[in-house]
Amino acid sequence: MTDADAAAPDPAPGRLPWELHPALTAERLRICARLLANARRDALAMASHELGDDAWSVGCRAYAFSRHRLRRTAEAGHHAWLGVLDGSHHFVFLIEDVPVRFYRGPADDPTERTLRRHEIESQQLSLALGERAGTDGLVFRFAVETDERGRVGRVVFLALRGEEATECAWPVPLDNPLPASEEGSRLPAQPRLIADEGRDAPAAPERGPLNGGSRFPLPRPRRSGRPGRRRSGLP
Repeated sequence: MTDADAAAPDPAPGRLPWELHPALTAERLRICARLLANARRDALAMASHELGDDAWSVGCRAYAFSRHRLRRTAEAGHHAWLGVLDGSHHFVFLIEDVPVRFYRGPADDPTERTLRRHEIESQQLSLALGERAGTDGLVFRFAVETDERGRVGRVVFLALRGEEATECAWPVPLDNPLPASEEGSRLPAQPRLIADEGRDAPAAPERGPLNGGSRFPLPRPRRSGRPGRRRSGLP
């Protein structure tokens, strides 16, 4: 171990979402993550590879379905805390007064596009968390992680500060409890998604690892050409 390694402090543990803002409760995050996961499920179900669908077209459809599902749920008034701040393709929705966006990709490697904020998001962050939050690069994101077939593996809620600091990385529980008869199964599968408002939950013939909603080590970026590593904890 070098002197530099010995002098470097251990990374601070990640904070939980509701420690960053009381509006970000576990149940609210679970509802939003469920909407995103079910939207991608429907996009995959509608894909026709024989007619030319590929990962790009399915991804575009999944993004459109996700926007529509969040907007439809907000407009229906099922949850008074859910709203839409920007309904454009840059889509920003609200959990109470906290602006949030989503993307498909690994939680430990957010891209520059993922971190980008438009003025309306910065202004809303200043209103929700104070002026400093609007100027220091803080963003809230849902990362929808998928397997090689495009199926949802897990959804992670992130609080990112600039390009180097991860304040929070919390895998959102998506699943209904499995029957005891399935507890011994080790076959991989999509999560057993909870139904949206007014819809039946899809059955899952197989079982895979469940999102437990526990803390996990904060991600380190894997961007080429970007020195340093993502820091955790408040500055």
